[in-house]
Amino acid sequence: MDQVTLGERALDVMTALWTDGPGTVAEVKDRLPAALAYNTVLTILRNLEAKRLVDHEAEGRVFRYFPVVSQEAVKGSAVSRLVAKFFGGSPVSVVAHLLESDALDAEDLKALHGHLNGRLAELEKNDP
Repeated sequence: MDQVTLGERALDVMTALWTDGPGTVAEVKDRLPAALAYNTVLTILRNLEAKRLVDHEAEGRVFRYFPVVSQEAVKGSAVSRLVAKFFGGSPVSVVAHLLESDALDAEDLKALHGHLNGRLAELEKNDP
């Protein structure tokens, strides 16, 4: 998947579709955390469709929009972009930044430790 860049409002629309499923413009509008005009939501959906991130099916006189890319795919693209732009392409720098910023509490650190151990064991198993 190509790098996907989504603004805050487009991400809100995509999240509404991923979380609550397909919807008409009015339904998506009602799911958003910010109050946006109907035409604004319609424009966002059309732009997302032009980027091939959503598609629609006709239901009578209205369209029902649905995501065609997974949240995981967009998340991976966003993280890759963040790592490249802010951390010189180094995932280790991202983790180091989180550790140094006090963003992680003891439970988070234990969970991270478990993930690291699991990933290391997986790599060692595949590359003896």
